[in-house]
Parts: sequence; C-alpha cells; structure tokens
Amino acid sequence: MKTAGKLVVLGSINADHILNLDAFPTPGETVTGNRYQVAFGGKGANQAVAAGRSGANIAFIACTGDDDTGERVRKQLVSDNIDIAPVSVVEGESTGVALIFVNAEGENVIGIHAGANAALTSESVVAQQESIAQADALLMQLETPVESVLAAAQIAHKNHTTVVLNPAPARVLSDELLALVDIITPNETEAEKLTGIRVENDDDAARAAKALHQKGISKVIITLGSRGVWASVEGEGRRVPGFKVKAVDTIAAGDTFNGALVTALLEGEPLDNAIRFAHAAAAIAVTRPGAQPSVPWRNEIDEFLSQQR
Repeated sequence: MKTAGKLVVLGSINADHILNLDAFPTPGETVTGNRYQVAFGGKGANQAVAAGRSGANIAFIACTGDDDTGERVRKQLVSDNIDIAPVSVVEGESTGVALIFVNAEGENVIGIHAGANAALTSESVVAQQESIAQADALLMQLETPVESVLAAAQIAHKNHTTVVLNPAPARVLSDELLALVDIITPNETEAEKLTGIRVENDDDAARAAKALHQKGISKVIITLGSRGVWASVEGEGRRVPGFKVKAVDTIAAGDTFNGALVTALLEGEPLDNAIRFAHAAAAIAVTRPGAQPSVPWRNEIDEFLSQQR
C-alpha cells in the first residue's frame, strides 16, 4: 500500500569546507584566507532538506561515514523533518567532503572526496526497495554511483513510484535510465549534455525538451537561472518566470527548487503552482549564504508567496 504523498530522496551527503581568499594560490604558494566555514551540503542532502523544510513526508537514502561529521549531519537531518532510517553509517569511511576555495570575484574551485557516498551501491539500494516501492515519488541526482541511480529508478518504475531526476552534475546518461524517468529538471548545461542542443533562449529550450520527451520523459523542466524555467508536458511547453530578488549566492538554489517542486506536486498542486512554489523557495535561498543554511521553511515560502499577489 502506497503512503499518500510519501517522498524518498536518494543521494549524496557532503560537509562543505569553504575558505574565502582574495585570490587562488598558485602551486607552492600559501595564502591566508579571510573567512572559513563548514556547512552541510551534497546535492542529495540539500534536496532532502528543502523537501523536509517545505513540508514533505520524506525519507532519505544515503551514506555517512562513522565519524563525528556523519553524526552531526544525521542529527541535523532529523531536525529538518527527515526520516533518516535509510541512512547507512559506513564503518571505517569518512563522510563525503567538498573543499571549496572562493576568490574575491565569487569564483570557486572545488575538490571532492566522495567518502561514504561511494558506498551507496546498487546492492544497498535494493536493500531499501520497500521504501522506494511504497513511496509516491523518488527524487535523485548524480553525485552517487550512476548504477545505483539506475537500480533505484528500475524499482520505482516497477512499483509506479514517480521518478524525478535532477541530472546534476552534468553528464551523459544512458537511454535505458532516461526511459525510466517521469520528470527531469536539468539546467541549461545539463540539458545540452543530455541532448546536444545548446540552450540559449526559449526556442532552444523547447527543442531540448522535445529531445528529452522522445527519450520517454513526460515532464521536462529546464531551469534557466534568473529567467525562470521552461516547463514542457508531453511536448506542450512554456516559460514560467521566477521572482526578482537580490542574490547573495546561488549555492543550493537548484537543490532548493527541486525539493520544493516535488513537495508541492505530492500535495496535488498543478504543475504551474508547484513551479511557482519552488521558484519562491529558491528565491529565498539565493538571498542567504551557504547551502543548507539558506534553505527556507514552509512558513517562509507561504509568507513570500502571499506578498506576491
């Protein structure tokens, strides 16, 4: 029996170590930073947090290390209204880490250690097949092994669980995987990677959406940054603009959009309303620094929308 409105997110967990510098060091050079922070991130965790805070009934399939960071992350996820029963603790492994240098221009260079995220194998996904089968929707990204994403999509498809894929970071995907996806949410770069079509305007977005429909995906939502999204259902497309706000940083804006979008769809909202709700959540997120610290709660999203009427 499916649990009404139940969401399962499958994905990555990282601790982001962020150091702000005037300029990036050259090889052999040591530079002194002016601001250091550790924030929890990882696309999977960011999207799970966005869904949890915006009101979803959500469980998260992921892996942390058996370290202090992993323990803190799991506590944090619980406080964000997420069921962490499917989060595995991997012995002898560290929680995923992203080392991020940010220069004065706001550009960044990032090195990632997958750590425990690499342990999210297709076997560990099969071990969670019951929760995927009982869910109404499964939301995934591409920071975990792609064979695990495929395994989860196959279980979901077989059990009529809606498969939502945010194909980030950008990479080429098999037609086998894409044929199992019901809703896909690429940005312009990711859409180009999947279709070979460069997305620079609405016509390009419509063509890229059509190419994705031809691979068997019924709903295509291409995010266009400040221009909103191109939403196409079975080939009928249109642009849904976002909200104008003053951005501080765009870290986790896309993740916030995805988590909020699926939450609204599971509440039975029509697609346009769900996109508007997700736009509002992302708009709030870009006005705040960091990944998960920037993700808004439901009351904040509702309040923001009530001021837009």
